[in-house]
Amino acid sequence: MEKQKVYCGSGKKRSDNWRSVTINLDKIKDHIQEYNGSKFIKVNINDEREPDQYGKDLAVTIDTWQPEKKASFTHDNTPPADLPF
Repeated sequence: MEKQKVYCGSGKKRSDNWRSVTINLDKIKDHIQEYNGSKFIKVNINDEREPDQYGKDLAVTIDTWQPEKKASFTHDNTPPADLPF
């Protein structure tokens, strides 16, 4: 099941290799991650099908994807007792 998208900003294509976006910090504060003492946030920037009323043709969403948790094994390499086989 896919999580609902968290829209946190929008923007415009300025040229073939330049994009300009605005991000709402209030919407991202609950999604900030930390790694090696640095804080970061993963976002997706997608083209909109049609520009909105302000001419914005990019949508910025928070990347909420998380890898599936895998079963862990004990030190003696025996599988956990709750496996169905």
